[in-house]
Amino acid sequence: MGIFGSFTSKKKKSLDEGLSKTKESFFSKLSRAVVGKSKVDDEVLDKLEEVLITSDVGVDTTIKIIERIEQRVARDKFMGTDELNNILKEEIAELLEENNSNDVSDFDLPQNGNPYVIMVVGVNGVGKTTTIGKLAYQFKQAGKKVLIGAADTFRAAAIDQLEVWAQRVDVPLVKQTMGSDPASVAYDTVASAKANGYDVCIIDTAGRLHNKVNLMNELTKIKRVMQKVIPDAPNEVLLILDGSTGQNAFEQAKQFTKATEVTALALTKLDGTAKGGVVLGISDQFKIPVKYIGIGEKMEDLQIFNRKEFVESFFNK
Repeated sequence: MGIFGSFTSKKKKSLDEGLSKTKESFFSKLSRAVVGKSKVDDEVLDKLEEVLITSDVGVDTTIKIIERIEQRVARDKFMGTDELNNILKEEIAELLEENNSNDVSDFDLPQNGNPYVIMVVGVNGVGKTTTIGKLAYQFKQAGKKVLIGAADTFRAAAIDQLEVWAQRVDVPLVKQTMGSDPASVAYDTVASAKANGYDVCIIDTAGRLHNKVNLMNELTKIKRVMQKVIPDAPNEVLLILDGSTGQNAFEQAKQFTKATEVTALALTKLDGTAKGGVVLGISDQFKIPVKYIGIGEKMEDLQIFNRKEFVESFFNK
């Protein structure tokens, strides 16, 4: 069994609750868009396009969805507005399926004799530290030996916050003083993880984005130094995005994917926002899998993103 287990009824309930604000906002807009209409026509499609865009699905993804529905309308000749929910659900599910062939709903860590190294990136304030803590908790619950590295050495608060989470989850933390070389912390973390038989090490990095060149150089240096210990490190570069920021999350994803080779995405704070549609757009637009979603404050409220279950929950009113 994978580290997060099967998609249990408890997890499904958490997902339903976590998306409640998004669903309430989306379906109230959709209801207003079709009021007084019995047939899906150009006017309804124009309004649907507006609903999707204002729900932070994103322009490009919205256009794809509208085009798909237009094709169905042309083929079926008549489509009632009462069918719109099911049609939207089907088209969104198919779109995500086509664009995320490597998505998984469960997984085990690869066993190659070395620790699995996760380098975490993202701007300050997106829930990076919290996600690292929750991720460490989930791995530990699965019986994995976890080590955290505090390589965001530019803010004392970042080190302190990570230390609080490490103590809360009861996993060791590798740290140095504020202003230390981030690559040095990363090196120490990976070296310690390898020498002491850890299964996974999670390394935090600075959340600065005002100078992409400096950021790129810094992240490249961290990678290069870790590879002196484990040649294929990091195994995963995880970009954390704040789902509650809507379209700003798209922009952050663009900037960070230019600055470094991101291999997985996590969207946080979906429970406190009506902007959960951003998951659909980001999952579609970036050829990088959305791996985790944060849907609450509890440790277990970090879930692996399962496209099928997400769409089911989204359309389950």
